[in-house]
Amino acid sequence: MTAHALAPESRRDNAPDAFWMPFTPMRAFRQAPLLFERAEGMHYITPDGRRVLDGMAGLWCVNAGHGQARIIDAIREAAGRLDFVSSFKMSHPGAQSYAARLCDFAPEGIDHVFFVNSGSEAVDTALKIARAYHQARGHAGRTKLIGRAKGYHGMGWGGLSVSGLGRHKAAFGPLLPDVAHLPLPYDRTSMAFSRGQPEGGLAAAEALETLLQIHDPATVAAVIVEPVTGSGGVYPPPKGYLERLRAICDKHGILLIFDEVITGFGRLGSPFAAQAYGVRPDLMSCAKGMTNGAVPMGGVLVAGHVYDAFMAGPPEAIELLHGYTYSAHPLACAAGLATLDVFAEQDILGQLGKVLPLWEERAHRLKGSAHVVDIRTAGLLCAIDLAPRPGSDGARGGEANTLCLDAGALIRNAGDTLVLSPPLVIAPAEIEEIFAAIEQALGRID
Repeated sequence: MTAHALAPESRRDNAPDAFWMPFTPMRAFRQAPLLFERAEGMHYITPDGRRVLDGMAGLWCVNAGHGQARIIDAIREAAGRLDFVSSFKMSHPGAQSYAARLCDFAPEGIDHVFFVNSGSEAVDTALKIARAYHQARGHAGRTKLIGRAKGYHGMGWGGLSVSGLGRHKAAFGPLLPDVAHLPLPYDRTSMAFSRGQPEGGLAAAEALETLLQIHDPATVAAVIVEPVTGSGGVYPPPKGYLERLRAICDKHGILLIFDEVITGFGRLGSPFAAQAYGVRPDLMSCAKGMTNGAVPMGGVLVAGHVYDAFMAGPPEAIELLHGYTYSAHPLACAAGLATLDVFAEQDILGQLGKVLPLWEERAHRLKGSAHVVDIRTAGLLCAIDLAPRPGSDGARGGEANTLCLDAGALIRNAGDTLVLSPPLVIAPAEIEEIFAAIEQALGRID
């Protein structure tokens, strides 16, 4: 190693593009970098001290708000006690405790959790468990996977294959074979400006039966859906839709996977969407809100009958040849336990229930604002579709995003769709601040 490699300051300290950032136009970012130095409560703080209201809970994950002291203290204490231990044929008490607490938080019948480190790893793990489950039961021909249009399931090969966002796949094919996709259960002509679950989506669920006629249900391992489509544009499930998917999967012996990376940990007012909608899947992927965004972590929540199918062999055999170095990392488990404590002690879900009607009402007051063609709300989620500017798809969404940031409110745009997902601890005044910023921005865009 050369001497300069040990220098405390990099010789590239002044090179702003040494960090190749995810989902970022690097050359544009270099011209106008957005940097946050601190965060507290509902706000980020820039290096020059400007406060920015976080309308995205970081990236759908800081559900309890920034800087929760209990979570910070738990991480600090855990780092001083046990910095690392593998989960391969060994463990630590925090992993056992968090797994039990997490299963108590999950729907009835979800009895086990396989820890990973991100939503992408959680989805790929769930897909592998689904295939291995059928093999363990003597049905090795069940390998096909079914996703859904506009679904987002992370950046792993499996998750990308079942995702339904073409722009994410274009540069990386070919992906996994034997993958099919359901249609998005949303029709703007009849479902525009929906508040919660719209009516009339059962035809989209029956499309699963049509796919199974084409692909042979005896060859299908799993159907994976986000209960509410998140990154693809916040599309709530129509009434009866998830129930019908559950029934069709049961009829044909197919596992149903809910990707709850976004909807988990309170986003819809219940611990998970499965509880909010009263439909229990066989597997659930989760991440993001598990540790309030403080330490990377993910998991696959597993129903008892799925886990039990792996336990039929000799007790000395490894039932699932899968895992990651950092599965159930001590710091992540400490943060996860503290996050559940924060939810309980501060009654975050109870307090959220009081502001959800205001959130929904204020969002839909934007109906009639310039360029707005649709608004969708589900729990503390919101999407606002803007009419594209002729010849410049995405321009209006990008301009609205920038104007909101200038006004001190951080939102996201996916093309011409504005997306909101703030921390669950948002106050009425902060709800007004976010939507007022959007309203003013729309009035300034041509």
